[in-house]
Amino acid sequence: MDFFTGPDTRAAQAAVEVCTEFAEPWLRNHSLRAYSWAVAYGASAGIAGYDDELLYVAALLHDLALTPFFDSHRMPFEEAGGRLAKVFAAGAGWDAARRERLDEVIVLHMRDDVPAERDPESHLLQVAVSADVSGRRLELFTPEFTAELLGRYPRLGFAEKFLERAEDQAVRKPGCAAAGLMRGGWPDRVRGNGLDR
Repeated sequence: MDFFTGPDTRAAQAAVEVCTEFAEPWLRNHSLRAYSWAVAYGASAGIAGYDDELLYVAALLHDLALTPFFDSHRMPFEEAGGRLAKVFAAGAGWDAARRERLDEVIVLHMRDDVPAERDPESHLLQVAVSADVSGRRLELFTPEFTAELLGRYPRLGFAEKFLERAEDQAVRKPGCAAAGLMRGGWPDRVRGNGLDR
């Protein structure tokens, strides 16, 4: 199975184009890595039956509201990103229920773990993003896979740049999930992520 290439659909290709246009290279690469971590973990954990296109689009768009183009001054970035993704999905011709799922998956990536049996797409994105951002559960992935992934989509100083955006969210939106993380030991885990050694 190819863990590095998304589904061959118009919506998936459009998501890459949107992410590439609006996200800086370090954030775009994070989004591409998120999908790869997700599908590799799904394969090793035997998680099947998820909507691959939905997962891919969610991974590519999940952090767009951290960019200056789509930042919301009132709404947590994951919620703003979910709404933005719904607009994208409407343009892609997705029905209302699937647009709502896309929004939900993006919002939930910043929430407590969702069990795979209840919501496989959200679970996969949560595992993927936490691995890439703070190094959580990196032991689930082989060194060979990790090396290839980082070779394809380098980190480009991801940790410090991402923390700057998270800190900005926390200052302006003290009740958001990012603010809660910034108050804990999470920044140290991000800086200590084994992917940056």
